[in-house]
This record gives sequence, structure tokens and C-alpha cells, in this order.
Amino acid sequence: MIWFLLLPWVALTAHTVVNASLLRRPKIDKSDEDIAILLPLRNEADRVEPCLTSLLRQTGQIHVLDDGSTDDTAGLVRKIGGDRVHLHTGAPLPPGWLGKPHACQQLADLAPDADVLVFVDADVVLEDAAVASAVALMRRAEVTLLSPYPRIAGAGRLVQPLLQWSWLTFLPLRAMERSPRPSLAAAGGQWLVIDRNGYRKAGGHAAVRDDILEDIGLARAVKRSGGRIALADGSRFATCEMYRSWRELTDGYAKSLWASFGTRSAAGIVVVLLLFLYATPPLATAAFLATGHVHWSLVTLAAYALGVTGRTVTAYATGGRPWPDALLHPASIAVFAWLVARSFHRHRRGTLTWRGRPV
Repeated sequence: MIWFLLLPWVALTAHTVVNASLLRRPKIDKSDEDIAILLPLRNEADRVEPCLTSLLRQTGQIHVLDDGSTDDTAGLVRKIGGDRVHLHTGAPLPPGWLGKPHACQQLADLAPDADVLVFVDADVVLEDAAVASAVALMRRAEVTLLSPYPRIAGAGRLVQPLLQWSWLTFLPLRAMERSPRPSLAAAGGQWLVIDRNGYRKAGGHAAVRDDILEDIGLARAVKRSGGRIALADGSRFATCEMYRSWRELTDGYAKSLWASFGTRSAAGIVVVLLLFLYATPPLATAAFLATGHVHWSLVTLAAYALGVTGRTVTAYATGGRPWPDALLHPASIAVFAWLVARSFHRHRRGTLTWRGRPV
């Protein structure tokens, strides 16, 4: 009878498997549309070269915005891009705007005739034909906005894969695509592909000018305007080294995690639930074995194994590393809980900054 207690873990892991099988994936393709590739930069001289070099192999006009860099970002773009790249100097940040939405809106305005806008971050490196293939998938899926999530590299292998795992485990992908509800939306700003008319109808980045999670905000704006969105596995076509060190990762997560839950109470509920489902089982197993409750230890061990299975399925579905990372899933959840608490703490104290700007 006690095995029925495993129903939540079984259901969530089964949902992960179903989502992984339904996850859209670009295939090598071409596009004859007018594509604008848009790259916002701020102090990226130490990392932009691989990204920009990969963009030069894509189909489409390349627009780069130097958003007030104090290093040699602009000089490096001129050196690498030559005549192929349109380099623009960003305008000063107006009141009420955050830096990235303002940079993206300027870039979109610089390509008024493009059929499709492709936003790429400086830490993303694209494979050949990545842009055309993603645009073709967006058209086949008949969506307004496509978010092909890159393969994650660099620091944070314990924490970073939780993003893909979270939406494969808890978000019904096909229902999200069909549903008009803005609350049922997800997107990753590292690489976004959006229909130009749909972007205008949604209000562009002006609609999310003060949104720290401007990618999800834009996806919601698209839904509010009647458009459709979709997630895709872009690991075959893109790699993202979002953070190079633990310090960068903790600062990056502190910047945005507080905004991911709406309220502190909602964050608390989510964190407690995740800790119960995925961090508690191995501890409970050890405690039950130590006290001679063998049957209960088997139940909690099975709960842990189901959590590991879901993390493993996610890794295989999104180009991640399954082992030994999946075995450390409880530790990943515990670290994530700490990062959430740290983000709320720093936000309450008003000490959050990013790229030299207050958040």
C-alpha cells in the first residue's frame, strides 16, 4: 500500500519522458526569408569573438549594438565582422528601461524590413545553418516565437541544467503552445526567433522594458496579442557558455531568480516542494535504514531513483551530461534553493547589479 505514495514521482517522471519525446528539434534546412540577426553587446570583448564568427556563417543581415561598452567591444566587432556586420552605437538608457530590453528594441528598430528577427546573446555559438534551420522550424510549427534552447557549457553544471529539467518536468509543452494563457509561457533569451509582424503586434521589447526576465515577458506579450510560442531543443545547433565561473553564476542567478516566482511566498512554496520531492528522499533513505525501517527505505530510494531518471532523460533530450550529474540531482536542488534565498536577500537590500548597472 505504501508504494502508492510514489505516485507524484511516477507522474512527474512520466511527464518528463512524454515531453522529451514531443520536444521540437530543428533539422538542417534553408530559408528564403529576410532575416535580421540581432546581437546586443555590453563589455563583451573577452567573449564575443566565437559568437560573432559563428554569426558570419549564417544567412541574414547581422546588426550589432554596442550598448555603452567601456572595453574594446566595438573595435573587436569591426575587426572580426568587417563589411558584413552593421555596428551601431546604443543610445543612453532612458528612465524606466532595463539595459537588455532597450538594446533589443533598438536592434529591432534598425531592421524594419526583416521578415524574421533572431536575437542572440554574446555567449552563444551557432553551428552552420542554425539560423535558417530555426526559422524553418518556426514556420513549420506555425508559431510566432520560437525559443531553441542551446546546449549549456561552462560553469554551473550542477545548477544550469535545472532550467531544461524544470520545463520538461512541470510544463506541458504542447498545451503551452495551444493555450492562449500568458501565464503558461517559457522562453530562453539566449536565442530567440520571432516573426516580425508578431513582434510588432506584441509591442516588441517596449512591452517588457522594465522586465528583468524580458525573454519570458516577451513570450507572454506574444500570447496576449494572439500569437503562439514554442520551445525547442537547440543543442544540436547552438552552445551557450553563460557563466565561466561560480562567481558569475551566483551573480547572474541573484539578478533574476527573485523575479521568477512573483512573490516571496510563491518562491517559498516552490522551493519547499522541490526540496521535499528531490532532496529529501536520499536523506530519508539513510535515516530509515539506520532505524531498521527497510520497507520505507525502499520507497524513498525509489523516489530518489525516479528523480534521477527524470534528470537523466532531460540530459539526453537536451544535449546535457547525464552522468554523474543526474545522481547529484538532490544536491542541485539544494543549491538552487540557496540561490533563490540569496537572490531575494540581495533584492531586498537593493544591491543587485548586472554589467555595471543597478537592477
